[in-house]
Amino acid sequence: MTPGDSPAGVLIIDKPAGWTSHDVVAKTRGLTRIRQIGHAGTLDPMATGVLVLCIGKATRLLEYLTGQPKSYQAEITLGTATDTYDAEGDVTATRPIPTLTTDDLEQALAPFRGEIMQTPPAYSAIKRDGVASYKRARRGEDVQLEPRPVTIYALDMLAFDGVTLQLYVTCSAGTYIRSLAHDLGSALGCGAHLSALRRTAVAGFTLEQATTLDELAGAADQWLQFLLPVDSAVAHLPAVTLPPESVARLVHGSTVPAETDQVDGPVRAYDADGNLLAIVSYQPDQQVWKPLKVLSSP
Repeated sequence: MTPGDSPAGVLIIDKPAGWTSHDVVAKTRGLTRIRQIGHAGTLDPMATGVLVLCIGKATRLLEYLTGQPKSYQAEITLGTATDTYDAEGDVTATRPIPTLTTDDLEQALAPFRGEIMQTPPAYSAIKRDGVASYKRARRGEDVQLEPRPVTIYALDMLAFDGVTLQLYVTCSAGTYIRSLAHDLGSALGCGAHLSALRRTAVAGFTLEQATTLDELAGAADQWLQFLLPVDSAVAHLPAVTLPPESVARLVHGSTVPAETDQVDGPVRAYDADGNLLAIVSYQPDQQVWKPLKVLSSP
């Protein structure tokens, strides 16, 4: 940032248990005295771990983060099913847990790897006719959500003590780890629920980069030390450096010549000094870069 700029960038928070993602945003607004803050992907109150916050003009890049893969360490308790599919719900069934070997568990996990169809929990924020399904479920309505495609990129067993199963999961956006726990319990014939969840990574951001709310509060006016650059929010996108004659046109919202093969999807555009100017897309019919979001002032 240059002098006079409003703070902008990415802040990685290690969300505590019991807090909603909105609670974390509200607390961070109070601690930083910055109103323009948004989060990239909700975590359930029970869950902890990586919550990506975009601050200032970086909030304009949230859409490029929300669809990125996420990684978790999940604890699944076998033998007990709940209506919410996690430890915060009411118990709906209790069954004996069979004696399970590592091979048994690996066989049960195998069908959940790769591209699968997953039914979201009735207690979720998915809306039907404008009403969140969890509100309908709380009213006692029979909520039937449609299965939808998700991708489980990695599903590894970390430990099993006969009752609780520790898993490492990397999955696409839109995957419900609660549903994974419930469906695994059904496959094993004993029922299960998600008893703990910690998000370890989102779009390349990890717990090693995260700060706690207590650390943020303790830093007082020095909180900017935790702020990552604006362009870290889109580090997963390809990049192009523009010549000086194109920079002025682009920051005014005009298309500029593109000397490149066709590139699908959004691209980061920089000037020669490494400043992020805009998110652009390649227009093959005109062979130009079209600005999607201009981030640098003229």
